[in-house]
Amino acid sequence: QSSRIDKTMHPPLDRPHPMCQKEIEDLKTCHATNSKLKFWACNDFKFAMDRCFKLEKQTILKSMNDGFEERRKQEEDVFQEAVGHTMSFEEYLRQDKDYNQELEKSKSRKPGAFKDKAFSS
Repeated sequence: QSSRIDKTMHPPLDRPHPMCQKEIEDLKTCHATNSKLKFWACNDFKFAMDRCFKLEKQTILKSMNDGFEERRKQEEDVFQEAVGHTMSFEEYLRQDKDYNQELEKSKSRKPGAFKDKAFSS
């Protein structure tokens, strides 16, 4: 399915848009009362409706993402319990001596040292 990149004038108006009903009705009235040859006549109503749709989308997304971090943590805890692990991968890495030694070595290396060594023959 291809992404929708403004191939239509606006999202479908037949689904409920509780926050934007006034703007939708204004645009429909404008289209009904103006000639199609005067295509710019309803631009202000269209812009108002677009602003309203944008605000509606932001509001819906915000409500969907409320408590996301907490839900994510709970899901991670359930998964860890299900597979029998008592610590996350990040916690395991923090405790892994070999990993931490290599990490410290990599921090002390001069940037580009590997490239210089690899290409010098």
